[in-house]
Amino acid sequence: MRMRHIRLLAATGTAVTALALTACGTAGGTRDEGASRPTTPAASAEKAASGKAAAETSQAATGGRTGNGRPVARTHAPDARPSASPTARGTRTGTAGGSVVLCNGANTTVTAQPLARPLNHLLITVKNTGGKTCELPYYPVLRFDQMQWVPQADRDTQPQAVVSLAPGESGYAGVLLSSADGSGTGGMTARKLTVGFQGLTPNSSGGPSATPSLPAKGVYYDSSLKVTYWQQDLDAIAGW
Repeated sequence: MRMRHIRLLAATGTAVTALALTACGTAGGTRDEGASRPTTPAASAEKAASGKAAAETSQAATGGRTGNGRPVARTHAPDARPSASPTARGTRTGTAGGSVVLCNGANTTVTAQPLARPLNHLLITVKNTGGKTCELPYYPVLRFDQMQWVPQADRDTQPQAVVSLAPGESGYAGVLLSSADGSGTGGMTARKLTVGFQGLTPNSSGGPSATPSLPAKGVYYDSSLKVTYWQQDLDAIAGW
């Protein structure tokens, strides 16, 4: 009877120990790897954000439409404005909104006429033979024969506005060939004249030059040689 009681106590102790170990394993955080994770508010928000990003990616790939073909409402996009084109250097906008056309040897006819009065003067006339209004900036750049220097302009003749010639109109410039009192030096007779045109900036090229005819006997010039600015009216240089 005593031995039977001892065995019962031993069996009972073994069962109690097993139950205690099971309880400790559960309380210590041991879990089955296959068990599902509990859902928390943070996890739910993360899952919703991931779903929204995937949906937006899908909408972008399908042209912004849902599976049933309805357009998707879009958020506002940055305002796309075209950038202003820079103005080209050395050009100017005319009254009609187009670029200025320069008068030169390609769209004008140029003549050079010796004058009886005043003495020792030459009149250069430029006529616009093109189909557009053209402009004559500054003054003509003259070259007699193979001369190596450029006659200077009389600044007192500079007009208030650039000379503008409509088709068929003419502009003018006067040339003092030699001094009337003989004070000039290095005089010679020239038989060829080249008239150069300036661009919208001083001393820049305005296009092809012109070679107006001179009298058969040529023209005499010396170091007094100078020229006026281009003029809209002949009267502006009549007494120069």
